[in-house]
Amino acid sequence: MRALRYPAFDRLEFCDVEVQPLQSNEVRLRVAACGICGSELESFKHHSPRRPPPLVMGHEFCGTIAEVGAAVQKWSVGTRVVSNSLVPCGRCVRCTRGDTHLCAHRQIFGMHRAGAFAEYVNVPAQCLIPWPDNLPAEAAALAEPLANGVHVVNLTQHLPAGTALVIGAGPIGLFCQQALQVLRGARVFVADLSNERLEAAKKLGAAGVINPREQDVAQILADATAGEGADLTIDAVGSAITKKTSLDSLRPGGAAVWIGLFENTLTFDSYGITLPEKQVFGTYAAKIDELRTALDLMSAGKVDARSWVQAFPLADGVEAFHRMLAAKGTDIKAVVCP
Repeated sequence: MRALRYPAFDRLEFCDVEVQPLQSNEVRLRVAACGICGSELESFKHHSPRRPPPLVMGHEFCGTIAEVGAAVQKWSVGTRVVSNSLVPCGRCVRCTRGDTHLCAHRQIFGMHRAGAFAEYVNVPAQCLIPWPDNLPAEAAALAEPLANGVHVVNLTQHLPAGTALVIGAGPIGLFCQQALQVLRGARVFVADLSNERLEAAKKLGAAGVINPREQDVAQILADATAGEGADLTIDAVGSAITKKTSLDSLRPGGAAVWIGLFENTLTFDSYGITLPEKQVFGTYAAKIDELRTALDLMSAGKVDARSWVQAFPLADGVEAFHRMLAAKGTDIKAVVCP
């Protein structure tokens, strides 16, 4: 089959790869669309040991079942489905307490097992949910990153979210923005260094947009909240500077959620968390029920996963990947379609 392969550091190629044997608990999916995730771009750019080549990446995908393993009963050939990005073991203590996304033995597509930048991918049946008829493939494939935004909402559901700040208007940031608006009714401000991305955030309903090169993010949030700061901040970038901004922009008693993975270390004033009783949450991936919620939101037209997304044939996957790495102008999110 044809695939977009990551054969070595700094290289991508569109080539033939072998179709892997189908296990009894798996289905073989003919991939309809697969999103290029920022984590894959960063892994490629920085030679991350989390995704060592050779590898076929891709974990945001949907498709049609082409073959069914011997032990699979629920699914049949021809069914259109969306897959979760990870495979939990279902047996460890984390899985049994309901934290399947934190499974101690989880496998992630395009990291621990073959991903979906290919014509076909093998998927354990437990990872699948139905693909709504009214959603095009390039939208359905993005249920997984939107589910990350749904997970952020669920993680902070017990906290006030009248005013929120999202730092980073990339795909995860824009999905977090929309999830907060739709599920919490939040007034969401969005900060980014790209005016084109800020324009996308504005069109998606942002209450205000901020370019940190031109404005003080924390001051803008203070001015918008009678001097208090945001109830909730989401760092969808993950640099030391944006993590600090997420804390500086919070009101006393507010919460920062860190979802970006750009940098791993930072120095900050711990008194600035302890004395105003601010909270910090890490967040990772999503549960399969949150994937269902994401699909429902897109299917109902409540979340836009199309106007700011570009689709490319799989054969143009190398070009799409490098365009998203450059991140110029309106190049925000790419989906490759075999």
